[in-house]
Amino acid sequence: MEEAPEYTLEFLLAFDGRVHWYAEGYFTKFAIRRVRPTVERPYGVRYSLTLHAPDGKRLIGFDNAHGVPAAGSRFNKRQIAADHRHRSLDDPGGPYPFKDAASLIEDFLNEVRRVLESLGIQVEVVEEGATDG
Repeated sequence: MEEAPEYTLEFLLAFDGRVHWYAEGYFTKFAIRRVRPTVERPYGVRYSLTLHAPDGKRLIGFDNAHGVPAAGSRFNKRQIAADHRHRSLDDPGGPYPFKDAASLIEDFLNEVRRVLESLGIQVEVVEEGATDG
């Protein structure tokens, strides 16, 4: 994987600690940290972007906290990269093809839109804030 340009990493890192609130108490959380580049995280960033229900349950998430099984057969080789997404509450996760920071945020927000619209929730952010700590 080609190393991401520095400005896209800075763009992604600027989201760290942000919370976006939507109607009826739904919210997104962004946790992004610079880490030492590894085979699993060659661009040197660990991230977790999540959408939560009003009760705090995670509805969807994009992260690179751990590897996920390859798509398809259980005999497929395990992925080296840790980038993956959870597209529903009970989804164990599937590979996410990380391209760059801007695409990651765009893809995540498109999934947020998909889920909120399916629930009949307005997609516009009504308030922004920061996580504690």
